Amino acid sequence: MTTLNSPILRTAAVARAAGYSVQQIRNLERDGVLPPAARSGSGYRGYREVHVRSALAYRALAAGLGPVAAKRIVRAVHERPVTDVLAQLDAAHARLDRERAELREAEAAAEAIAAEPIADARPSDAMTVAELAAALAIRPSALRHWDAEGLVVPDRGTPRGIRRYSPAQVRDARIVHQLRAAGYGVPALRALMPRLRHGERAGDLRTTLAAREAGITARSRALLDGTAALAALLPLAGGQPDPLGQIRAR
Repeated sequence: MTTLNSPILRTAAVARAAGYSVQQIRNLERDGVLPPAARSGSGYRGYREVHVRSALAYRALAAGLGPVAAKRIVRAVHERPVTDVLAQLDAAHARLDRERAELREAEAAAEAIAAEPIADARPSDAMTVAELAAALAIRPSALRHWDAEGLVVPDRGTPRGIRRYSPAQVRDARIVHQLRAAGYGVPALRALMPRLRHGERAGDLRTTLAAREAGITARSRALLDGTAALAALLPLAGGQPDPLGQIRAR
């Protein structure tokens, strides 16, 4: 029976070791994530440890970076100098660090905005689409999109139905703007904003921000696991050698 300690592995053995289906392993080979398998005289694929390590590295990296970036990095292990692989990993860590910083800024800004008291509104306090877009430094089309999605719904009190944003709606738009800048998608905000409008501002905001932070933490941990898997793959891969390794070997 073929095992992971055998010199030649069948597709099913690689699939079991990596947690994929046989077809997924073939797809990863087709996409260059796994190097080309050897073929027997009868056409059967023969894999080795490098293929298992490649699949495991891709699996871990995909959880942290998504499949496109994960494929690019593992392909680079087989095709590019090690310095290119390290540069891609550095960029991935930098993106996560930037997301964490943006989340902290959004958390502080959104909670401060949500806590602002709204004085008695006067008709003159309302803002048009153009005025609010200019105040937020966004396109008017973004406000129209938020209206269509139910995130920030303005009043339409004029005979022509022109959008007018009350102070409370302006505050909601500022919160949406901060959370969008921190990477929140429309579906998450669609669930959050109605609750905020009903007075559950502080608690709901903290819950939503904590969920976002947990997602970043999970991706960061997956990237750490992927980096470890890449470290195990590099000595087996056929990419260009690490120049620092060459220097140390002299």
